[in-house]
Amino acid sequence: MEIDKLRSIAAVALLAGASLAVATAGPAAAADCGQLFDDFSYASSSDAALTSHGWVPRSYAGGPGVPGATWSPANITFPTADGQKVMQLTSYTDGTGAGTGHAELYSSQKRYFEGTYASRVKFSDAPTGGTDGDHVNQTFFTITPLAYDLDPTYSELDISEYLPNGGWGETGPINYQTTWYTYRNEPWFADNVHSEQRSSLNGWHDLVAQVAGGHVRYFIDGVQVGDHSGKFYPRQTMTINWNQWFIDTATHSGGRATYVQQVDYLLHAKNAVLSPAQVTSQVGSYRSGGQAFNDTIADCPGTPPTDPPSDPPPATGCGDAQAWNHGSVYTGGNLVVHERSRNGDPSGPKSGDGLHLWKARYWTQGSEPGWTQQWEDLGRC
Repeated sequence: MEIDKLRSIAAVALLAGASLAVATAGPAAAADCGQLFDDFSYASSSDAALTSHGWVPRSYAGGPGVPGATWSPANITFPTADGQKVMQLTSYTDGTGAGTGHAELYSSQKRYFEGTYASRVKFSDAPTGGTDGDHVNQTFFTITPLAYDLDPTYSELDISEYLPNGGWGETGPINYQTTWYTYRNEPWFADNVHSEQRSSLNGWHDLVAQVAGGHVRYFIDGVQVGDHSGKFYPRQTMTINWNQWFIDTATHSGGRATYVQQVDYLLHAKNAVLSPAQVTSQVGSYRSGGQAFNDTIADCPGTPPTDPPSDPPPATGCGDAQAWNHGSVYTGGNLVVHERSRNGDPSGPKSGDGLHLWKARYWTQGSEPGWTQQWEDLGRC
């Protein structure tokens, strides 16, 4: 999840009853509506193929995690593990904000909703160097930007948040699946439902989430571990993300500690519910055919455009950027001019800072520049 707060997690809801229409014609049936597959065969985080395939190595500062920490593309590498190229997220801390580095890779396109999400992830209980015990969080999730506090269309699926050393009040290894309705940052309020596993997940695990028929069903290594439904079912398209970050430095000791999380592949089947066994078969089919990347989702009938259309025309600076509009949709790179409000209410009094030029970091709507991480401040006009 993308929240730098101690979370108040709602009670577990394992709701049974409604059934999902699992694809019965085998893995190939899902291809009729499009699939995204990537086995992360890239040279580095600056590989042009990585960005052309729709992935963004995070470089901007901010939450979640330790204040003052760095999010650097350099913390994302692509080594070979067990004979297969993998994506590797490396995070480290010396107990200070300036000495802490986080890592995240996310999709530039907010176009993923119903269907199957699957990723093979290697969690690590111990650091590769330094003293163990830090509150590190190793994740795989989908998310949409929060437009405003308690936004009822907010959608987030934390398919796995693994805390090998605890955190958020926990003292031992714990893994969460959390499905979100909404939240408010200040004062903190969370509206979600979760499942949990209180045991070590050190090593490789196959993570699957099926989103269909009003239910989100979560699986680890073929075993169902959660079934969330009702109002928590996602309400709009999301991005796909992995990150590794430190919740805090409360348990840090010694010098610098370094933790590693690895990702073997990503498979998303749009509007198709694949069993964990079908996921394994489909991934094997791609690899046996020598296909390292496949994206047919844009060709699926009824799929929205890859990027939502942007209201303002392309701009180059203060002179031709349009004023930010609360209802307009902006995509990564769009420029607007805006004087942020004093209290986070766009209809309220101005801050007095004057007009600034702002650049959208990714798809956003209803998020005021100056009050969220969705906008980068390029300076006063």
